[in-house]
Amino acid sequence: MTNLNLGCGTRYHPSWENVDLVPAQASIRRHDLRRRLPYPNGAFAAVYHSHVLEHFHPQEAPGFLRECFRVLEPGGIVRVAVPDLEQIARVYLVALERADAGEAGWDVNYDWMLLELFDQCVREEPGGQMLAFLLQTSPLQAQLAYERLGDEARRALDRPRISIAPQPASMSKVLSKLWRRLRDQAHKLLFSRADFAALQVGRFRQAGEIHKWMYDSYSLKRLLRRAGFQEPIRRAASESGIARWASFELDADSTGVAHKPDSLYMEALKPVAGRGSGGQ
Repeated sequence: MTNLNLGCGTRYHPSWENVDLVPAQASIRRHDLRRRLPYPNGAFAAVYHSHVLEHFHPQEAPGFLRECFRVLEPGGIVRVAVPDLEQIARVYLVALERADAGEAGWDVNYDWMLLELFDQCVREEPGGQMLAFLLQTSPLQAQLAYERLGDEARRALDRPRISIAPQPASMSKVLSKLWRRLRDQAHKLLFSRADFAALQVGRFRQAGEIHKWMYDSYSLKRLLRRAGFQEPIRRAASESGIARWASFELDADSTGVAHKPDSLYMEALKPVAGRGSGGQ
């Protein structure tokens, strides 16, 4: 396997090395991306991660990208997909102007764009206000949200309704669940109700769902250069310098429709002759 997919979630390809903190199936390697990647230098021709970088604190992101640099072979490609802050800001301004002018339906679009800007940075429970918006607003009223989310809107709405058949729990999972229950009971005895609620919020915000930063094309190019990469270039969902990219259907389906239309896609190269200056 010459290509590495980090933080793959449920979107992966069997010809790639796929990694996630909570593997969706047995062939995916379990690893916490905050730690050093468990691969030797120059092991892969391509490293890809989609909607992962924004979950790193901005002070942690350079270290993560340097790890991507390390495991790439010289001349290898890193491909990064993140929410596109510039596009969000531009659509928000349009929604603000048209809602303020009283155009029909744009009050709903304005509400949605505010959520795109802030919700995944500030939420304190799974799904946040974005999920509540999708559950409470008809697809016709929320057309802009569905257009911008693509597959993710359907996946978000399906998740609360999916009934998963119980699986036999391993002894370690049983003990872990028991420990968490005992720990919470002890904390409820030790802390006030307000302090215990604050502890629960803190645990959620450290669990990986929230966004800790946002990127536009300029800031992402600069970050990649500082990690040692060269020639950062913006790509379309189905376009790449990675061989046979479209066939993997990681960012777009077989017809070229993007899975996450609100994304910024960018690729950069590891220099062939050493690390290089990295740029500023």
